[in-house]
Amino acid sequence: MEPILALSRGDAAAYVNALFTVYIILVFLRVLMSWIPRLPENGFIQAAAGFIRETTDPYLNMFRRFLPPVGGGGLSLDLSPIVGVFLLLIGQQVIVSLVRG
Repeated sequence: MEPILALSRGDAAAYVNALFTVYIILVFLRVLMSWIPRLPENGFIQAAAGFIRETTDPYLNMFRRFLPPVGGGGLSLDLSPIVGVFLLLIGQQVIVSLVRG
């Protein structure tokens, strides 16, 4: 009889690491989207942009409450993605090492 595929700690750590990496990439895509004032009216692009906004904005809004944009007018700089990615990288290292054991 074939053994049931077991998930090792290394496999679980790789999976958790991949989840963090994908979320960090989504945050970077959100930053790039903020630099483009109007996205093309393509249905796929609008759906992808909506997914990225809905996925990353709740996380980034936690930091936007405490970090107002730096600068003024149309040239303000949102620091929330910098803090968010920094904390994600720290969390990634800590959680992956805990899962790995």
